[in-house]
Amino acid sequence: MDDAGLCVLKIKADGSKAADVRSWTPYKVARSTPEEHDQWFSGGRPAGIAAVYGAVSGNVEMWEFEDHAVRDGLLEEATEIMDASGLGEPWQAVLNGWASRSPGGEGQGIHVRVRIDGAPVPGNTKLASRLAREDEYTEEERQRLREKPNARIVRVQAETRGEGGYGLVEPSGGTVHPSGKPYVRVAGSPATIPTLDADTVDAMRQVLRMLDTLPKPETPKTAPRELPPLPGGDLRPGEDYEARADWQEILTGIFRPVIMRGHTTYWGWADGVGGLKATTGRDPERDRLYVFATGSDFQSETPYSKFAAYAHLHHGGNFKLAAAELRRRGYGSEPPRQRLHSVPTRAGSNFTDGSSAIDPDSVPDEHGIPDAGPDLRIVTNKPQLDITNEADAIDGLLDIMRADQLPDLYKRSSGPCWVHEDDQGNPLVKQLGTDNLRAYLGDHVTTYQIVKDPLTEGTKEVRELFMPKTCGTVLGRKDWPLLPLRGIVTSPVVRPDGTLVQAPGYDRGTGLYMHPRVPLRRLQPQVSKESVERAKDIVLNQMLADFPFVDNSDRAQYLGALLSPIIRPYVPGPTPLVVITGTSQASGKTLLKDVFGRLYGLAETPWAENDAELRKAITAKMWDCGDPVIAMDNLPNGHIIKSPILSSLVTSATWSDRLLGSTSSVTMPNDRLWVLTGNNLRTGGDNARRTLWVRLDPDCPNPDQRDNFTVGDLREWLESNASTLVAALVTMVRGWLDDGAKTVNTRMGDYSRWASVIAGILNYLKVDGWLANRGEASAALDDEAQEWAAFLTSWHQRIGTDPVTTKELLGLKDTVPQLHNGDLPSGKQLGHWLKARQGRYFEDLKVVLVYDSHLKQNTWRVEQHVDKGTGRAER
Repeated sequence: MDDAGLCVLKIKADGSKAADVRSWTPYKVARSTPEEHDQWFSGGRPAGIAAVYGAVSGNVEMWEFEDHAVRDGLLEEATEIMDASGLGEPWQAVLNGWASRSPGGEGQGIHVRVRIDGAPVPGNTKLASRLAREDEYTEEERQRLREKPNARIVRVQAETRGEGGYGLVEPSGGTVHPSGKPYVRVAGSPATIPTLDADTVDAMRQVLRMLDTLPKPETPKTAPRELPPLPGGDLRPGEDYEARADWQEILTGIFRPVIMRGHTTYWGWADGVGGLKATTGRDPERDRLYVFATGSDFQSETPYSKFAAYAHLHHGGNFKLAAAELRRRGYGSEPPRQRLHSVPTRAGSNFTDGSSAIDPDSVPDEHGIPDAGPDLRIVTNKPQLDITNEADAIDGLLDIMRADQLPDLYKRSSGPCWVHEDDQGNPLVKQLGTDNLRAYLGDHVTTYQIVKDPLTEGTKEVRELFMPKTCGTVLGRKDWPLLPLRGIVTSPVVRPDGTLVQAPGYDRGTGLYMHPRVPLRRLQPQVSKESVERAKDIVLNQMLADFPFVDNSDRAQYLGALLSPIIRPYVPGPTPLVVITGTSQASGKTLLKDVFGRLYGLAETPWAENDAELRKAITAKMWDCGDPVIAMDNLPNGHIIKSPILSSLVTSATWSDRLLGSTSSVTMPNDRLWVLTGNNLRTGGDNARRTLWVRLDPDCPNPDQRDNFTVGDLREWLESNASTLVAALVTMVRGWLDDGAKTVNTRMGDYSRWASVIAGILNYLKVDGWLANRGEASAALDDEAQEWAAFLTSWHQRIGTDPVTTKELLGLKDTVPQLHNGDLPSGKQLGHWLKARQGRYFEDLKVVLVYDSHLKQNTWRVEQHVDKGTGRAER
């Protein structure tokens, strides 16, 4: 043995098979020496001999076949399989290289050895085992079963001795083995141990592992547990597939059958390369695929049922998908499906909360329609949606939205919304939260989940609402396939193409939703001059006849404001502040404001004390209310309107702000007409040029005592004639459109296009005065302009045009603009004011900055405007 390169070990002669050295661990890495051999085996004392396997013995591994394995025919079966798999020649080399017979049992156990080239020897490994038969049980094993009836009694049939292991060899005998019998050489010797490459040895080990019959633990992923049978003899798809499918069909392209022995089929790679890799049918009652190779799609040394193998190969191990596909292919019994027997229906048709559909075919009656907003109807054919799977439920809901099957649901920039009425009949836009969307879908979509019937294992549909988290996911999208809601209108309006929106409800061409504030009159197909004149008479000679406008310009400007909601979609963009001011109480300013409310609907908000509160009030009204006019009524007497918030509001096409009580910001189209009322109102700062003035002066001691009005009590008259008034205003605009929609070029800064359109309409109606008093009113009603005009005039008269410092200007104490508390500004403060106004004319004078390079400071001079045509100053 030493000559063959093997490490020899002395064994005790007491039947324990233990090494007879202080520690045999060193011999795992260093061969025993001839001197040690002479010491161990001389003197005539009984001892056994063993070989240490692994690297220390030149990479030798021993394969041990137990006595009962040989009697079971394991070697013959292994030989047949080796031959069939192309391993017959190396297998015979191993059997005939160095083979020994062990004395255990009936003395039929066989030990063979092989030297491995190209890979290290693995540790001791069990290759094949089986459950012990009852007649093989020892008394100890029987006691164990009595204590643990489910215990498994295993018989190892084939195992290896490898790195770190040793095995007894001949001529060990006598008391060395418990049987008292010796080990016997069957073939060869240590010198004839065959050397085989590592791949060949590994292939033979795989064959030996295939002989294992010990039931392997199964997992639900690779062999689903057996379920109780279905009633009526029905079969699940997986059960039917398990009974009918053939392994060759399942494994085509992966494995090919090599040999069949009894019920067991041995499989190799489909391309014929390599040895055997898998078995099927070893247990005829539980036919499983058992793969030994690691390079296949299957987990090695794990049992797969036919159904699990199919699911793994074609559906990523998803049994539900696999069962569904097999059912489509005809496997399994048709499962019963219990449908929803009934779906709750809504009672009544007068929903006014936005959860019922607006009838797009509603046509105004010739004599008006009931004053209840758009006609509402019940949607009887509700879509049905399976929401068992959340992702599919979301996709299905989006498809329903895309198919326009959700009545009265729209979107704006911040998400889905609906339109409904408050208890006063005013339109409101409700932005949907999770609960709102869930309630809406519960009303308009029949949603259900498919659940298993525990009795039949079929399915049944169970009525179920969308989960809140699903609604939140839908609302969290950046877009929705819904009709866009771009605004609410409360009367017929002119589209950008010049046509008229007349029908209540949603207008697809503009994205506007018409919610009439008053019953709508049927409009004649054509507009005649006579109808336009009647309209003018109703508006100017009846409704406005007795208002004490300061002059025709104020009346024209009020009429222009009154027409603005009708033409707003035609002329998008901001409009100026409409300021209705009177010289005293009861002058009629609130009545003029109320006309907007009666005809179009009007939202009111109190005048805020500061800009922060004003911004909140503006955002709150624009976000929820659908009224086209928003008013701030009864500002303090003599109040100076000087707010950067209002300046920004009336010059921006959109309004952005953070919602109250929320961290989210919203952007909304600024499509409202803003009306302010109060006595002796004035403007300051930039608000002067952004204001449309409507001035009233009753010019009498007690204006509230006036009577003998043309229409009597205006509010009562409006109640009876609001529909007629709306029709009259629309007729005026239609007449202008039919006449060619001619505009009159009017310069008004940011509002020039709007001002030009209104000028064109009023010119068509022959209503004079549009913006005629703009300069006069701005000068008379703008405190800041007046104050600075007086200051520059005094400066020009008393100092002339020479540059001066702010210190010198403070000498004009009687005309220098003052702080809010009445004090004079400091020189630095006055310098800031002059910088902010340099280049701006106050009447015909402006401030000019002159830098004094010698004194290294700013100086200022006043300059008078010169007419380029005449070369003279304007005054």
